[in-house]
Amino acid sequence: MSPYVEPGGSWRPFWLVAGVLGLVLVLDLVLPGPDVPWGLAGAVLGVVAGNTLMTRRAWTVRVDARGADPALTVGRERVLLADVDAAHLRAVAEGTAGVDAGAPVLGGGWSLPRGRSGLPLRTTDGRTVLVPTRDPAALSRALLGAVSDVPGGSSERKGTLGS
Repeated sequence: MSPYVEPGGSWRPFWLVAGVLGLVLVLDLVLPGPDVPWGLAGAVLGVVAGNTLMTRRAWTVRVDARGADPALTVGRERVLLADVDAAHLRAVAEGTAGVDAGAPVLGGGWSLPRGRSGLPLRTTDGRTVLVPTRDPAALSRALLGAVSDVPGGSSERKGTLGS
């Protein structure tokens, strides 16, 4: 199974700002008048690039069932796939289970990033976290497919609810 990857951010804002600054550069060269403060323009482009890099690193979601320790990764946080309660994940997909009140967001932060919803994920020790995702159904399918392939995964042990 190939790894599931959901990028945490897009380079679109960077390229939009770069395109606008390119247009301003052309207009600055063609039209007479005062010069554009290019140092400030470069700083704005640098801030947008830094923000894009930060969001991509902090909120990228990966499910990788290959390797020595298959895991779900959001930013710097990892949950081993062997620790995922697949029965609870199936119940969430069916709409019969949800998230515990006050569950932390995997990847850090106080709340879900804009444009993302939280997929409730329970670990075998009973802890529930929210996985920030733009496509909860696709992430749920990827997790269920990966968990069943992991030694000690859902096919070899019972979930936290005893099912």
